[in-house]
Amino acid sequence: MGKINVLDRQVAELIAAGEVVERPASAAKELVENSIDAGASSVSVEIRSGGVTLLRVEDDGCGIAREDVPLAFLRHATSKVADRADLEGISTLGFRGEALASIAAVARVEMLTRTEEELAGTRYALEGGEEEACADAGRAVGTTVTMRDLFYNTPARMKFLKKDVTEGNAVAAVLEKEALAHPEVAFRLVRDGREALRTPGDGRLKSAVYAVFGREFTAGLIPAEYELNGVKISGFVSRPAAARPNRSMQNFFINGRYVKSRTAMVALEQAFRGSLMTGKVPSCVLHLSVPFAAVDVNVHPAKIEVRFLNEKPIFDAVYHGVKTALNRGDTPHVMTLSDSAAPAFPRAQPRSAPAAPPEGRSAPEPAAPPRPGAFPAAPEPEGEEDPPADFSLFRPGTLVPPDIERDDGTAPPREVPAPGEPAPAPAPEAEASPAPGAGAEPEEKFVGEAFGTYIIVERGDALVLIDKHAAHERLLYEKLKAQGGESFSQMLLEPVTVTLSREEYSAVLESLGACAQAGFELEDFGGSSVLVRSAPTVLAGDDVAGAVMEIAGYLAENRSDLTPRKVEWLYHNIACRAAVKAGDPASPAELMDLVHRAEKEDVRYCPHGRPVFFLLTRKELERRFGRAR
Repeated sequence: MGKINVLDRQVAELIAAGEVVERPASAAKELVENSIDAGASSVSVEIRSGGVTLLRVEDDGCGIAREDVPLAFLRHATSKVADRADLEGISTLGFRGEALASIAAVARVEMLTRTEEELAGTRYALEGGEEEACADAGRAVGTTVTMRDLFYNTPARMKFLKKDVTEGNAVAAVLEKEALAHPEVAFRLVRDGREALRTPGDGRLKSAVYAVFGREFTAGLIPAEYELNGVKISGFVSRPAAARPNRSMQNFFINGRYVKSRTAMVALEQAFRGSLMTGKVPSCVLHLSVPFAAVDVNVHPAKIEVRFLNEKPIFDAVYHGVKTALNRGDTPHVMTLSDSAAPAFPRAQPRSAPAAPPEGRSAPEPAAPPRPGAFPAAPEPEGEEDPPADFSLFRPGTLVPPDIERDDGTAPPREVPAPGEPAPAPAPEAEASPAPGAGAEPEEKFVGEAFGTYIIVERGDALVLIDKHAAHERLLYEKLKAQGGESFSQMLLEPVTVTLSREEYSAVLESLGACAQAGFELEDFGGSSVLVRSAPTVLAGDDVAGAVMEIAGYLAENRSDLTPRKVEWLYHNIACRAAVKAGDPASPAELMDLVHRAEKEDVRYCPHGRPVFFLLTRKELERRFGRAR
């Protein structure tokens, strides 16, 4: 007996539907793109329970003739492709003829449509892919498709859906991308009875960007217009100062279709090379107009990836277009002061008659050139305890060593004690070091700092090289881990608004508890923004928004992680941002204090696994210089 079975139509439809309809957002994308292909100038989407119980898409497009309505729900039935030649230059968003059939196979669907030539509209209902009703109905020109109870007949698929909030955010993300791709269309999204998005549909891309991402993001954009080798780009790129820690806000559209293109992404970031801080990437909303025959959109089930006949024209157009936009639009910000706030500075004297010095003072002399010389030994600590949870201890200027001379030979000014406080006692005279072998600690001497990063300490017969950022990062991480980020959280004087992508926004809302454990009190601010009310005290004010963006990107990519692992990563992130950076200036006393604290805590590796210190023995040095073997 044969083992190969020919599946019946209904089972085949359910299997095929799985490739097209993964979640409510997939159905929303297909239905909205059908509306755009029908020439709609306005599209309204309504969802309930994340689109699972209800998804309704209404447009004012051309409508579907009654005799074509049943055909529209047959697989591989489409009005956009007639023969093989049409596949070589696809100009519409849809073309496979699978969407309506797939949606109807896994949901209860009703279509209400009317063309301009018809006096009455058509109501067509299906359940599980089977026709239920076809009758006259009243409607203006256009089409409404209502999908209810998604996956009601496939419970195995239903259990893989996420929370209603997550599914709703995915639908919103789809509509936002379509709004950015087609600013000439007015889009509206209603979630559970509340309007969540509305775009004007005035044909101006900046209006759509403003409606989707808000004022702050829009204010950091530069217009880009360029054409090269038949490829035209238009849209906006972010200013270097508005760069972000991840690529979630890079939006590329090719012939009105949102795509993920590595070619365009690399060209964009190459154009910004040399203009961004390390770890930052640019954002953009860029439209590329490419000859239809030069791009193949039929390479991905969701049509989100494309293949180019030749990638070089795409790269060149994006690269030179973005470079041109930066050269023209990235002008420096000019600071202005109002008359009421500006101090009354004396008028400048003419160059021919320089101002005389005030009475009793002599004219300043040129500063003496610094004299060469090594740092002297840092003062020995007198047994004072480590300051409790003072994470700003190693910030520049927090400690002034009282007995270290400046390079010009003068002593630095000593700190003046506050009223009521006793004057600091003079440093005790250094005692002679015990003889070797008497059980004393090896003699220690601060040598200097190499490349603004590595502390060099002479200890006994060895040199110790310490990475100051790695050591400080580990100390901060251990304190956060031991005491919890909430212990070091403080309310911000002014809440910070952070705009995120829909995926990041949804991931953050799902992980508010983990963020709270790390010291961030976040609040849903609507749209795709969150409000930061509290943040770890170790973060500088300017780092709060950047830290939340970086955290959101991590959460969006690692949703399946267990909460403890997420919190541990958050502690890593906070410690790394708050630790003293390579190149930050610090006094010898500060650096030696960091060395002693790292030694006390037995710090050997930073949270990322990089070594904190290396030992270079005198014997190894002498061997290298030929003094010993």
